[in-house]
Amino acid sequence: MSSKITISDFKFFHESFSGEIYYDNSALHNAQKILYSTDASVYQEKPLAVALPKNTADIKALIKLAREFNLTLIPRSAGTSLAGQVVGKGIVVDISKYFTNVLEINQEERWVRVQPGVIRDDLNVILKPFGLLFGPETSTSNRAMIGGMIGNNSCGLHSIVWGTTRDHLISAKVLLSDGSEVEFGALTKAEYFKKVNAKTLEGKLYGDIFRTLNNPFNQEAIEKGYPKKTLKRRNTGYALDMLVDSEMFLPDSEKPFNFCKLLAGSEGTLAFVTEAKLNLLPLPPQETALVCIHCNTIQDSLQANLVALKHQPMASELVDKYILDFTKGHPVYEKNRFFIEGDPAAILMVEFMEESDEVLNQKISALIADLKKANIGYAFPVVKGAETTPAWDVRKAGLGLIRNLKGDIQPVNLIEDCAVAPEDLPAYIGDLQALLKKHQINASYYAHAGAGELHVEPMINLKTQEGKTLFRTVLKETAELVKKYNGSLSGEHGDGRLRGEFIESVLGKEVFTLLKEVKTLFDPKSIFNANKIVNTPPMNEFLRYEAGKENPTIDTYFDFSNQEGILRLAEKCSGSGDCRKTEVTGGTMCPSYMATKNEKDTTRARANILRQFLTNSEQENRFDHQEIKEVMDLCLSCKGCKSECPSKVDVGKMKAEFLQHYYDVHGVPFRTKMIGNFTKSQALASNFPALYNFIVKTPLTASITKKVLGFAQERSIPTLGKTTLRAWDKKRVSTKTDKKVYLFCDEFTNYNDVEIGKTAISLLTALGYEVILPEHLESGRTYLSKGLVKEAKQIAIENVKSLSKIVSDNMPILGIEPSAILTLRDEYLELVPAALLADAEKVAKNAFLIDEFIAQEIDKKVLSKSLFTQEKKRIKLHGHCHQKALSSLVATKKMLSLPVNYEVQLIPSGCCGMAGSFGYEEEHYEVSMKVGELVLFPTIRKQSAEVIIAAPGTSCRHQIKDGTGRIAQHPVEILWEALVK
Repeated sequence: MSSKITISDFKFFHESFSGEIYYDNSALHNAQKILYSTDASVYQEKPLAVALPKNTADIKALIKLAREFNLTLIPRSAGTSLAGQVVGKGIVVDISKYFTNVLEINQEERWVRVQPGVIRDDLNVILKPFGLLFGPETSTSNRAMIGGMIGNNSCGLHSIVWGTTRDHLISAKVLLSDGSEVEFGALTKAEYFKKVNAKTLEGKLYGDIFRTLNNPFNQEAIEKGYPKKTLKRRNTGYALDMLVDSEMFLPDSEKPFNFCKLLAGSEGTLAFVTEAKLNLLPLPPQETALVCIHCNTIQDSLQANLVALKHQPMASELVDKYILDFTKGHPVYEKNRFFIEGDPAAILMVEFMEESDEVLNQKISALIADLKKANIGYAFPVVKGAETTPAWDVRKAGLGLIRNLKGDIQPVNLIEDCAVAPEDLPAYIGDLQALLKKHQINASYYAHAGAGELHVEPMINLKTQEGKTLFRTVLKETAELVKKYNGSLSGEHGDGRLRGEFIESVLGKEVFTLLKEVKTLFDPKSIFNANKIVNTPPMNEFLRYEAGKENPTIDTYFDFSNQEGILRLAEKCSGSGDCRKTEVTGGTMCPSYMATKNEKDTTRARANILRQFLTNSEQENRFDHQEIKEVMDLCLSCKGCKSECPSKVDVGKMKAEFLQHYYDVHGVPFRTKMIGNFTKSQALASNFPALYNFIVKTPLTASITKKVLGFAQERSIPTLGKTTLRAWDKKRVSTKTDKKVYLFCDEFTNYNDVEIGKTAISLLTALGYEVILPEHLESGRTYLSKGLVKEAKQIAIENVKSLSKIVSDNMPILGIEPSAILTLRDEYLELVPAALLADAEKVAKNAFLIDEFIAQEIDKKVLSKSLFTQEKKRIKLHGHCHQKALSSLVATKKMLSLPVNYEVQLIPSGCCGMAGSFGYEEEHYEVSMKVGELVLFPTIRKQSAEVIIAAPGTSCRHQIKDGTGRIAQHPVEILWEALVK
């Protein structure tokens, strides 16, 4: 939709707009527009502006602006839409930051009023104490918002029992295209005709819809064109069939008329939702189980589904070999493979929930007996209770996992939302498999078998003209299959700009004419999400990739060969938005987003901005863009994305790479040099530790120091030990034993945390180990954290050369500081030249956190609980981000549980917010503290003085001290104190 609006017009509008709006060509504004040019679909189109309204008045103002300048408003929440619903050349209106309030909960009548930016899973955390939940559960439920769920009529994996969002939308407050505010809800006939008499747009809508749907010819067309009644996932076009089914048009119907039936699934094209009243369900039974039916073919799993449905399960979901294979070697999902036996072509996951384990077991046994009788499946492992969560996570991560496919032939969202009645699913999928085989296309099949909707992801290269043409051909031919089975082109992901072109061929010309009439009735100037559902552009235009354009060759300092280059790594981001979950759900990725709720602070945004400029830049150095710097600024390099992103989009690594290239053009800032050269400055200062400590602790001199360095005045600066750990160790009389270990003397422990280093050595010695401090350089962590990759590369090379000569299976090297020792296992492998890779792998294999080593010794029964006190203690443990991403907190918990009466509880925190130097920097201090306030600080403040706070990371301990006043201990200190001496 074209427009003559100017930057000056936007600037004038901005003056009275209380929210945020990005519209000009500055780096920040341009970056925002680029980031909102995509969603989780294959589409890309840069908007004119991005607006984040704070209140309903702001949205009304946007509607007025859109009417005045003939613009379209594109409503957006989490931006996980798969059909391009939130992509277009208009003003993207993001309600995810400010429209996030739960307004009212009615426990007796079982309903809740919410704003559209409330996240489904976060809502259910609030509702749980009331014994209630909002049922529809998408695989994106930990970031999917109610507004988006209404727009797509989302269903999720329990839809065969809990239904769709449409089923639970009681009423909604909306803004119409003239800016008027109305409420849609259930109406009696008398109430309906009272609405018709009003001389308003609302009244006109009720009157015109009545005349349209009361027409027998139109009713017959709707009856004939819409999907068969046994298909519950029916989201093609507008839900006119649901309106016709009311008492207004069917004398025998007892269903009241409710425009919410039409609103759900309308993809923001008819009205702008500002508030929703939702029906709630009682919490499900506590006893849960998954019967995981292992099959040798997809067709066998679909036959298993028909058997399973006779047993009335809560869910029946399919996972195919493509997805299962991508869990192998994945840092998170490898652990979730515990229920998989052999090498199945597909697993059907059938869930039961019951009040008692006895009834649950009866259902399980009956299903397995029927399957064996029908000779379906070769294994039937049963997963119960808490273990069902990681098993379900494999299914939910399907979209992200299959993005790990190598090369340009990638899974595409295309026919993933087509649905047929469950009884037709085996035949439909059989036809679909033949269709794809004809075009020599592989595909992944997964998700909602029980509801008749498999997410089928064909593998197509959209970077070629042939692939672009094939993209359209496959959907066109699939639409014919959908019509053959009287199915739905869209089940829950929506039509958007992807499937809109083929609605007419599925529903019929008469119905499609009605859909266009409805759009015109509600929105005559098309100011709401134009070109979605109706009047869509060709479905293979405005794609993310320009067909025929070759991938540029980009030289990098890190080795990205395992990811096929840095561009391919950025392209792995599917847009599914796993990085938009909040602290309520938990996890580490992305801490800055959790604090700011800004799209630009997500893993998705950082991958997207790199993809855009690495693909399209006209600069000789493709990294030389201020927009990339703006988006990368708040990345804490926590590495959460490396493990929690299903597609393993490692932004920490890409940020370091970007910064080094950016410095190559613009030079290295003073503060960056100072932080990178931390070890050198500490080495110099260690000659005068008392003087240094006086300077950084005395208010006046500390203030001047922080001002010179660009550090926040509120921060305290770490002090030096009275001596270095190496100096102390040289004077130490070592105990000779056969059990020898090396200790990595990292730069933080050597200069600042010397007492912890001494304690670690004393602990290991007391436990019977000879501790040796080998000669090596610093870890390089300070350089990596600031993007000084060239310096880090040289350090990695030298350390690998020296350490590879001494470490072995019998002589591992242990580390006290997670961020330092884990560098040997992570970045070193991608920094050293190919000739040193084998040596780097040897070092990585034999490098352990001290926690990991002690846990291994416990497992070997080398260490006894009798060595430690029987005194009772309670410990709250906060884990270091790098440890959570690259290792695990299990080892630390096991180590701290050696004393028989020590109770160790993990703090469900993500990043602490300090992240090396990030939290010290003046401009980042506020965000740093916000991150700490999400979970970590409040949890610690609640603890009594007797509770021990444990934190392996030096930055974490410093953040806890500055944020709460509590002194956190390293786990080795706690274990040393517990040792019976």
